[in-house]
Amino acid sequence: MPEISEIDGLTRISLSLERDRYDVLVGDGILDRLPAFLVEAGIFRRRVAIVTDSNVEPLYGPAVVQALRAADCEVVEIAVPAGEASKSMETVTEVCRQMLRSGLDRKSLLIALGGGVVGDLAGFAAAIFQRGIPFVQIPTTIVSQVDSSVGGKTGVNTPEGKNLLGAFHQPSLVIADVATLRSLPDREYNEGFAEIIKHAAIRDAGLLAHVESLGTRRERLIPLIARNIAIKGAIVEADERETLGLRALLNFGHTIGHGIENAAGYGEMLHGEAISLGLVAAARLSVAYSSLKQEEADRLIAALRQFDLPTTLPRHLSRAAILEALSRDKKFEEGKVRFVLTPRIGDAYVSSDVPLGAIEDAILTLYAP
Repeated sequence: MPEISEIDGLTRISLSLERDRYDVLVGDGILDRLPAFLVEAGIFRRRVAIVTDSNVEPLYGPAVVQALRAADCEVVEIAVPAGEASKSMETVTEVCRQMLRSGLDRKSLLIALGGGVVGDLAGFAAAIFQRGIPFVQIPTTIVSQVDSSVGGKTGVNTPEGKNLLGAFHQPSLVIADVATLRSLPDREYNEGFAEIIKHAAIRDAGLLAHVESLGTRRERLIPLIARNIAIKGAIVEADERETLGLRALLNFGHTIGHGIENAAGYGEMLHGEAISLGLVAAARLSVAYSSLKQEEADRLIAALRQFDLPTTLPRHLSRAAILEALSRDKKFEEGKVRFVLTPRIGDAYVSSDVPLGAIEDAILTLYAP
């Protein structure tokens, strides 16, 4: 289990992996302390690249750049277009080329400042730049703070599917400043709760009750974010490279969710919105193929609706396109789907007993009547 400590309003979650150890720092208004955090983590570098996007850069880029330059760092800021379309090999190549043209080398540091798209592509760039340099995650969305910034999965999409190209490359530090969550539009704020509700479904029944009581009020965020990071961190510690089947539990709702996201075209539907639909289908399959009670499935679906997350598919999305995308998903092994089911809220397991026909039927149930 990750070590958790609190001091002076800062929550520290320490992850110990086979080859890496790093801290996730959760606080409110802590970006100006970035240089001190880098020194403490032993990764302070004079030459730093910041990868961000066109939405985040004007909000938080100047503060981060100013803090680093005040510590005598040379900073190269690279802003990519906001949106899932930037999560591509073309963008990663351009980021790396800009770093090379700016004179960065193996002794440089890369900082990912933004949501999951930025974290995934910047982490991948760090993994391949001159065979790997350290990088820091500064996630600015709920999805990225509770999920994608922790665990070392980096990568990009292709037309064939989501996250099919990538590498394991653990960050050297994660800084989750909940102040950045207050600037999110409602839609982007709410989508993050799909991942939080997923964590509740697979590992922490009490978390669901907490989410239901909190609602969409943007308060008590530090303990909420820290609690979810601890859940993700514990699973990553136990199965870093997804070789034991435990880390696969984090895919609850993602098999169908990623298929929907791909079929919709990256950018039409937010990641959390597609995962919400995947969670609805996974809950229904858990009733049919495991021991989840119908009232528990209904509770999970009601929690998603509480955050205005979709629970029905628009008619223009083709079931055939979703199934085609799903067939290319990494969760297929020798043609069989490894599908995550929950027998009760707070528990989950990986099953190979869910037939493809049942998954097709579950997708059909998502369409609005």
